[in-house]
Amino acid sequence: MADVNGRYRAAPQLAARGERVVSSDELTGVQALERAHPGLPSVPGKVERRAFAYVRHGTRTFILSRDVATGQSVAPSVGPTRTAADFLAHGQGVVASDPAATRWHCVVDNLNTHQSAALVRYVAARDGCPGVRAAFLRDPSHTIVFHDTPKHSSWLNQIAIWLSILTRKLLKRGSFTSGEDVPAQVLAFIAYYNRTMAKPFKWTDQGKACKV
Repeated sequence: MADVNGRYRAAPQLAARGERVVSSDELTGVQALERAHPGLPSVPGKVERRAFAYVRHGTRTFILSRDVATGQSVAPSVGPTRTAADFLAHGQGVVASDPAATRWHCVVDNLNTHQSAALVRYVAARDGCPGVRAAFLRDPSHTIVFHDTPKHSSWLNQIAIWLSILTRKLLKRGSFTSGEDVPAQVLAFIAYYNRTMAKPFKWTDQGKACKV
């Protein structure tokens, strides 16, 4: 916990040195629901209302990374699955988004796809050294360093906060006419968010135990 909190607090200083801190996670099973009838807006004395009937156009999975220092979403990925290969491809896209970065710090939870053999091979190939699984990925001397949130502490991953913003502002009330309409609207929202709303979260957690 101290490692993750420390990485968040140091993000602005690390960015000044060319190091990037990103918070990454998946949003799975996003349903492409098309409402059968338009919603009714809220009016004095009545809340917003929506039809209960809908047409379902399948699901999509998003893999997202948030730059802790700027608040912007970096190289969002969308597809039907969230396999180790999907996460690796997303990570490669994130790294490719800033070739000048000297080191990447990636905050992730303990999902097995975040510690895959393919991911180890990718980091090893970049740094020219062999390694095995989780301990290798956490080595601070590498150009890509993974920082795991403690078990049962996914809330510590800042991307989880951003995913709740995405859900509340778009997905919860959205109407999607096809499976392709979901990623189109999400990517458009991300672009808008990056332009107009992105800012770093004010992180105050110190990793202290909660007291009752």
